[in-house]
Order: sequence, then structure tokens, then C-alpha cells
Amino acid sequence: MSTNAIAATGIGDGPASTAAGTTVLETDALTKHYMVSTGAFRPKATVRALESVSLTLQAGRTLAVVGESGCGKSTLARQIAMLEAPTAGRLRIGGIDMTEADATTRSALRRSVQMVFQNPFASLNPRKKVGHALEEPLAINTKLGRAEREERGRAMLDRVGLSPEHYRRYPHMFSGGQRQRIAIARALMLEPRLVIADEPVSALDVSIQAQVLNLLMDLQEATGVAYVFISHNLAVVELIADDVVVMYLGRIMERAPKAALFAAPRHPYTRALLASTPRVDAVRGEAALARAARSALSGELPSPLSPPSGCVFRTRCPFAVPRCAEVVPALEPQGEAHAAACIRLAEIG
Repeated sequence: MSTNAIAATGIGDGPASTAAGTTVLETDALTKHYMVSTGAFRPKATVRALESVSLTLQAGRTLAVVGESGCGKSTLARQIAMLEAPTAGRLRIGGIDMTEADATTRSALRRSVQMVFQNPFASLNPRKKVGHALEEPLAINTKLGRAEREERGRAMLDRVGLSPEHYRRYPHMFSGGQRQRIAIARALMLEPRLVIADEPVSALDVSIQAQVLNLLMDLQEATGVAYVFISHNLAVVELIADDVVVMYLGRIMERAPKAALFAAPRHPYTRALLASTPRVDAVRGEAALARAARSALSGELPSPLSPPSGCVFRTRCPFAVPRCAEVVPALEPQGEAHAAACIRLAEIG
């Protein structure tokens, strides 16, 4: 695709040019396998990190991806950010198929997708001042002069709740919450249409988490940027998400609007995750753990080197029957925009 053709799509012009409801991200059966060594004189093994993941995301909305560690959340993030090539499937950013795009097109479109990483203490170069971190994306991707880059950088600091005077300070001079605000500012410097936030508040104190989440929501309302929000914390997801995808061992178990998923989860794995999450009891006014015996998780996450046959969740599912080992369940509709992958949905209610 030529530069003129890319420009015609509007991609890279910032979220302000993306109308609400416009599809920013699509994946179709996205799959990622890794070949790993198992020892000398042994054949390599296949790690099935991502299996046939399909999802969509519109401008101005937040899609949360949840699940235990090792379920494929960060692998999905790397695919969407175009840091790795998928093994199979399709990835479309703004309607452009990135799995078939040439190197020039991919490079031109990468500016429309940015990331905020988990650890604000590691994501900023300790030897570079904050101003350098903010100006670098502009220096690489635009023809703006030094004065214009600095003007934009100082304005962005103010936008994320920091003082422009912080521009000449080093990262070690800031708290964890302030560093994450800087990381968010850096991600927004190119006015992306999509920001992937990979566990962006898990390394922060609870009180600071709320501040950063509120900042993300305020920025989304102001700019129309879309978020892929990766987390294992369902309380955080309940606050920030519009839609939720629940993953297990590289596959989607359930996909639903936030309200529907929290009010009426259908998949046994989703129920187990919600049952293990501390929630506030509105009657007693105190923290309570609703641990339903039938939804309790037992055992460990299986290895992606040798996932269970059929339904990958069956080895830990309280509702598993022999047929679960034979059939790979498809995502079946469970109401408007709600789907779950379980062959026993009608029976377990």
C-alpha cells in the first residue's frame, strides 16, 4: 500500500479523526505458536500461546482481556502491537490487513498503535530526562522541530496531571504513579487510535491505581482513543471496561459486554474468576468473598506445550464430562453481543 493510500484511510491522523463506532481493531482466528527446544537431540516442541482469537474494538471503547497468568494475554498484546508476526489468522488495524501489509505500510501504521507497560519503573530510561522520552516518538515519526516537540511534550505533561516544570527531571525523581502518567503521556504523543495497556496499574498502590484509571478514562473521553486493557484484576476491569474477553490457555472462553458478564457469567471459568474476586457485600457493608463450591478452581494451569484435548479448561472444570475431551467448543451466542465456549451451557444454566 502506498503512502497516499495509507493517508486516505485516516490511520495515523489521531483519534480525533475517528468517528465513534468506527472499528479500530479486528482479529480473525489470530494464532501464535512458538517453537522451543526440549533438549539436545530432541525435536523442538510447539508452545500454543494463542489459538484462533477473534475480536473487534470500536473507537472510544475499552476492551478488557482477562485471565490467569499464562493464558495468552500478553501474547495477544504483542500481536496487536505488531511486535511479532502471527502464525495464522488476520489482524486488521483501521480496516487494513496487517498480516499482508508490506514493511513500509506496517511501519507507517505502527504510530496508530501504542503501548503502556506494566512496570513504570522499568519502562522509562533512567539516563534520559522526561522531556526526551516524550519527544522521542515525535522525533522518529514526524518532521517537527525541537521547539514544537517540546511544546507538545509540555502540553501533554499538563494533560496527564503533571507540571510542565517536570520536563527536565529524571524518572527516579518521580513516584510510581507519576511515572505511569509519564508513560501514558508518551503513548499519547502520536495521537494513536489504539492504546494497549498491559497491566498498567498492577505495580501501583491501590490508591494510586484509582487515579491512573480515572486519568485513562478522562483521556479516552477527551480524545476518542480505544483501549485494549489487559488485566487479571476483575475489580479494575469492572471499573474501566466496556467489553470483556475471558481467555484461558490461549483461547477465548467468554466474550460479552461488561454489564452482562458481571451480572450473568455463562462459562464455568468466568464464574470461577468472579467467585474468587473480593467484592463488597451491599447488605452488610463489608468485604466478602463469594466462593461458590461448584465454581471453585482446582489444580494448576496446564502447559501450553501439551494442552488438554477438546476443551482446554476441562481438567479444572467442575462440570466436565467425557465428551469435553473430544470436542473443541466454539463460541456460541448467549444473547446480544454475548458468547461463550462450552458444550454444556444449556445444562449448567
